[in-house]
Amino acid sequence: MSISLFSGRTVWGLPVVFLGIILFAIPSFSQSLPYRTLLSTLYDKDFPVVKSDQVTDISEYQILDAREKEEFEVSHLPGAKWIGYDTFDLKNVAMLEKNQPVLIYCTVGARSQEIGKKLQEVGFTKVFNLYGGIIQWANEGRRLEVAGKPTLKVHTYSRTWGIWLTRGEKVY
Repeated sequence: MSISLFSGRTVWGLPVVFLGIILFAIPSFSQSLPYRTLLSTLYDKDFPVVKSDQVTDISEYQILDAREKEEFEVSHLPGAKWIGYDTFDLKNVAMLEKNQPVLIYCTVGARSQEIGKKLQEVGFTKVFNLYGGIIQWANEGRRLEVAGKPTLKVHTYSRTWGIWLTRGEKVY
């Protein structure tokens, strides 16, 4: 397809360039429709989520990683505390402030939502599930770290879930 500009010159591929600009300039478009559809089936409509582009200052949150230890050791969000899923125990969150915002995440948000519900049941008032989990965080180019240093590695839980990671190095 070509477009003729006022000067009479023809520009090839302008619509493709324009589409590319839109897709990269607006993070919500960076997700595929199948991925958004999948996430919509995993989340309860009444459990609060926060999208990564809404996290302007990560230090405002108490950040909890609800993945397994081997996943956490590959990479995690800056400042995250590992609490696990299969091994989760409320004793591991006893030191947290119940009235301060909690950002909880896992690979895509299913396990973290379940742990988040447990936190709400014991009185945590501001619990937010990270929409799309660590996969969406990485896909948007947000910082991940291991031992305080940046990394591009992401444990995707399994090869099946790994298909959704489009940015970063997949670890299974």
